[in-house]
Amino acid sequence: MLYYFLYPLADHFIAFNVFKYITFRTFGALITAMFLYFLLGNWQIRFLQKWQVKQSIRTDGPQSHLGKKGTPTMGGLLIIFCTLVSVLLWMDLSNVAVWEILCLFLGFGVIGFYDDYRKVKMANSKGLSGRFKLLFQFSLAGFISYFLMIHFLPSTKLSIPFLKMIQPDLGWYYLPFAMLVIVGASNAVNLTDGLDGLATVPSVFSFITYAILAYVGGHALIAGYLQIPHIPGVGEVAIFCGAIVGALVGFLWFNTHPAQIFMGDVGSLSIGGALGTVAVATRNEILLVLIGGIFVLEAVSVMAQVASFKLTGKRVFRMAPIHHHFELKGWAEPKVIVRFWILSFILSLLALATLKLR
Repeated sequence: MLYYFLYPLADHFIAFNVFKYITFRTFGALITAMFLYFLLGNWQIRFLQKWQVKQSIRTDGPQSHLGKKGTPTMGGLLIIFCTLVSVLLWMDLSNVAVWEILCLFLGFGVIGFYDDYRKVKMANSKGLSGRFKLLFQFSLAGFISYFLMIHFLPSTKLSIPFLKMIQPDLGWYYLPFAMLVIVGASNAVNLTDGLDGLATVPSVFSFITYAILAYVGGHALIAGYLQIPHIPGVGEVAIFCGAIVGALVGFLWFNTHPAQIFMGDVGSLSIGGALGTVAVATRNEILLVLIGGIFVLEAVSVMAQVASFKLTGKRVFRMAPIHHHFELKGWAEPKVIVRFWILSFILSLLALATLKLR
């Protein structure tokens, strides 16, 4: 919005020329969302406390978590609000990809909100059944993936890290692949959101990494130099990434251990879904395995635990997701959180290194 109102003034005042730069607007979106969350965070916590919107705790989990019962949840609502306001202020409103990402972000937020609402209303941690949750997620992911294929992505080729000259074309098989990326990322972030700030900081690192990938992919000269696919208009996706990073940093102020508020499924499902959609829009779907390595580890630990128990009657971990395994081994919660943050940072650096390595 500011792009349309203020950039034309550059003809009269040269200072307004900065509004044409994606980098400037990305930082503007980040700062806007962050301070908006700082401004509204305490009000949100009081509001949720007043209406008894409180987290239910699993009784079969680590006993140290029982003290978190009653902590306000659905903090993801404000993450969505701050991100949405910031993106609409700083984006080029004609960009198709950003609108598609916003639709997915909001849609998965609605699914997460209904899931949280059921948990709060029924005062248990079950929420919406997994079958219906996946049905809604795959339906929306399919709709958004189809529109990205038709109206934005120049091809259905896959970009493979380290092998830039090998780009298999999936054709219409790309649609179910993209759906799987989006839904998988959404649920992986949801599984990771089990400790204070555990999902928040890896999400920040992931979106910062994708902001860089979106910028270089949208710049013809840089993309050509790095020999990566050039996607016209994808640079604007960096503005969405900047906005959600700002909102997440604002949320972390209140979510750091011991948490004053949890993001809930309304936050984790929407953030993960948006991360997967950004991966699709930038054609860096496979790289998401590395960038979101912490989320992948959490999801794989759950699948391994379930498969092992059903096939052999034995568990691989003391408890899944894997962050609970380390807690039950005696690691303090802050130690688990910070070490996972460090791993996420390293994985993001490795992902960026693939830009130059072939």
